[in-house]
Amino acid sequence: MAQILIVDDEPGFTSGLAEYLRLQDHGVVTANTLAAARQALAKGVPDVLLLDLMLPDGSGLELLDAFTEKRPQKIVIITGHSGIKSLIGGMAGDGVSYMKKPIEPRDLIGLLNAVASSADDAIDEDDARLGQLLGASDTMRAVFDQIKQVAPTDSTVFIQGESGTGKELVADAIHRLSDLDGSFVPVNCGGLSAELVSSQLFGHEKGSFTGANKRHAGFFERANDGTLFLDEITEMPTEMQTHLLRVLETSRVLRVGAEQEFDVNVRLIAATNRDPAQAVKDGKLREDLYFRLRVFPISLPPLRERQGDVTLLAEHFLQQLNASNDTEHRFSAEALDALEKHTWPGNVRELKHTVHRAYIMANDGVVQAPEQFDDALPGDVEGIRVGRSIADVEKDLILATLEQYKGDKKAAAASLGVSLKTLYNRLREYEDENADNQVGKG
Repeated sequence: MAQILIVDDEPGFTSGLAEYLRLQDHGVVTANTLAAARQALAKGVPDVLLLDLMLPDGSGLELLDAFTEKRPQKIVIITGHSGIKSLIGGMAGDGVSYMKKPIEPRDLIGLLNAVASSADDAIDEDDARLGQLLGASDTMRAVFDQIKQVAPTDSTVFIQGESGTGKELVADAIHRLSDLDGSFVPVNCGGLSAELVSSQLFGHEKGSFTGANKRHAGFFERANDGTLFLDEITEMPTEMQTHLLRVLETSRVLRVGAEQEFDVNVRLIAATNRDPAQAVKDGKLREDLYFRLRVFPISLPPLRERQGDVTLLAEHFLQQLNASNDTEHRFSAEALDALEKHTWPGNVRELKHTVHRAYIMANDGVVQAPEQFDDALPGDVEGIRVGRSIADVEKDLILATLEQYKGDKKAAAASLGVSLKTLYNRLREYEDENADNQVGKG
């Protein structure tokens, strides 16, 4: 429940809105003049101030001078003038939004519920943050604890999680909390060139092959005294996995075209969106490398298993957009409800893109639902259920995304958050599976 002060010169408007908000369990005080508003504020500062600028005995802006040490969590200026925001500019200060009359009472509910939830639960975004990760759910708190435990050590870490869950952010958080002086170097193994992967990872000497016009430092050398993050490790060619294993065992690197190895001090973190055990069975990941990498495994939960984090993340993404565009957009109650009910097959990445799309489509600063939060994937997608493998779910997601983008592989790969090469590899696997099934039927 939020404590609300409504200041407007129309008694019919204030009494009607107050009655509606009281039915929503909010505490409401009304004032029709500047003097009455000052008297109300003398008794206590509300959580939310709904303020009309044109009052019989002065301007509503004069009330803002009354707030010194404490200020309402939200101030909503209500006006019949559409250009008032540009006229006032930054005079009203932070935490101010604008609503044009006539106001639909339900448009206020999302804002008021968010304020009430903040007051009741006292969840501070800073308390739910670790590095660039954000989450207050029990599942993410457990991940935060694991990150804090492993960060000060020199152990290799193996992160497993669906696409869009934030595996690189976990790796970055581990690096930030470590005592390492070197850089954090992220590498998408699906984007490595099969012909140049040795040079890209380990570097090369000048003249070692056509086009090698100067000595090149590989990813290991760039990450020296720091952290090397190998994402989509199962997309690395298996022959190169042998060389990677040797570097992990010896901490020594040989540049292409060189005769002498050199020492490297690199903390390695690897990640995959596949089931690693299945990847080993399929020959996509060497078993000895897998066991060498998974000294400290971290399983990153999908967004559908992060109870309460959807609203927290959505509000965070919306505030980022507001800050970038100097706006005060807010979610309606229906929008937040639709967000919470969605299953988010694309995880946090999908949520971020959905909020951005909804922000663009918002009218009068209110992000509405359900139009902006419809399922992104067409067709009959089974999704998660008992008995289905992660590989099958991933296959459905890839094919449905490709269908959505009408076969545009580059756009589909960008939406899925994987490299174009990884997408091609997956599609080739599906073609081989279909061919094998046809042979089996024959």
